[in-house]
Amino acid sequence: MGNSYSSAREVLFPPPPTVTVDNIPDLTGKVVLVTGANVGIGKETARVLLAKNAKVWIACRDATKGKAALDELKEQTGREAHLLQLDLANLLSIKQSAEEFASKEAQLHILYNNAGVMHPPVDMITADGYDLQFGTNVLGHFYLTKLLLPVLLSTAKSSPNGTVRVINVSSNAHWRGGLGFDTFKDTPKRRATSSYALYSQSKFGNIVFSAELNRRYRDQGVVSIAINPGPIRTELQRHHSWFLQPFFVRTTCFMRYTWLVLLALFRTQNRVLYDVSYGALTQLYAGTFPDAVNLGGKYLIPWARVATPRADTQDPQLGKDLWAWLEDQVEGL
Repeated sequence: MGNSYSSAREVLFPPPPTVTVDNIPDLTGKVVLVTGANVGIGKETARVLLAKNAKVWIACRDATKGKAALDELKEQTGREAHLLQLDLANLLSIKQSAEEFASKEAQLHILYNNAGVMHPPVDMITADGYDLQFGTNVLGHFYLTKLLLPVLLSTAKSSPNGTVRVINVSSNAHWRGGLGFDTFKDTPKRRATSSYALYSQSKFGNIVFSAELNRRYRDQGVVSIAINPGPIRTELQRHHSWFLQPFFVRTTCFMRYTWLVLLALFRTQNRVLYDVSYGALTQLYAGTFPDAVNLGGKYLIPWARVATPRADTQDPQLGKDLWAWLEDQVEGL
């Protein structure tokens, strides 16, 4: 409990940022893909990247909302982003989207696996019958990354520093997670598990995947970093009450009490959920700052600080087991 409590305190009460978007280098010639970039942290990330002259693809499920985001980004930055329609809860859609991207782009310098779903009703599943949160947050991003690896690897070979980056968005909720392989699909065990626990599991899986991706491909130039954006005001919280929005509450009564104390402190200090400009900062740092190229396999917390995640997220055997399971799900598609 101690590590979880300390981590929550660090995330809820981070020190002022030591880096700003002004420190981001010019990104002319860089191609970036951001999933879930029509709203929230993803859209803010895209906005800053455009302002730094990157070629930005925003990937989202709803084409109408995506086009509206393009218009808004153009108004804000004077630059055109590009739309990739992508449904991370549908494996066929992911394949089609990756093929479309590869047909239009020969390079990809930064992939932001940013999109996510949080605390939906348990009866919501993906088009392929997986838990909606694990299927979207972990399996969907795994498959997208796998399909884009040829472009990433080719780009790394031709890049001056020989690297590209994959940034994977996790959460402090991973501290209450773990991997229950018998809950990834829509099984009776999954139906008996709370949506909150399933969310924690997916955020735990994001870090395990990120670390394993780095182990497998760092020597070929793929730098994979997991990040926690912090308690940010976005549409991600739409499936649950305001009371649970700043963070994730579950498990024992003692743990529940601990988190409620933190919430009380958070509220009594007149703190609210942070603006998306703060939420984008850590992933922008991980994806664009020159010194972050040395952070492959690491886990970052607000604002752009290296932290220690739960120890078992770094277990190489667990990484291999998860990777093997993920590979099995997309074999032959």
